[in-house]
Amino acid sequence: MLRITPTIVLDDAELEEHFIRASGPGGQNVNKVATAVQLRFNIDASPALDEDTRRRLKQLGGRRVTSDGIIVITAQRFRTRERNRADAVERLVDLIRRAAIRPIKRRPTKPGRAQREARLATKTRRGRLKRLRRGHLLEE
Repeated sequence: MLRITPTIVLDDAELEEHFIRASGPGGQNVNKVATAVQLRFNIDASPALDEDTRRRLKQLGGRRVTSDGIIVITAQRFRTRERNRADAVERLVDLIRRAAIRPIKRRPTKPGRAQREARLATKTRRGRLKRLRRGHLLEE
């Protein structure tokens, strides 16, 4: 069991891992050992997620989400399977946590009287300054 938030808990069976060969540095070892991890998580089939979280997760996942609603995370930063596996799970958890946060709806507000007056006073000062500059140019 993988606890994401107090209300979201994923079953280990929901995560599918495949070990693949990593690219990049590693010498001879990189050609022999499959240390990179490809973690797959089916967003649509998970009973732990509600519809809003699913929608936000698909949006946050971007191009990592397939057309079937499966999010694919590839981790190959480290040289060992264990660290890459932990990295992939950590990235998935972070993504789901961010998707679980409901965005706060913006309430449209109007500027207050003091704000309006301050804006008009600034405009008046600026106009007065420009008028003063204009007068100097005409005298020369």
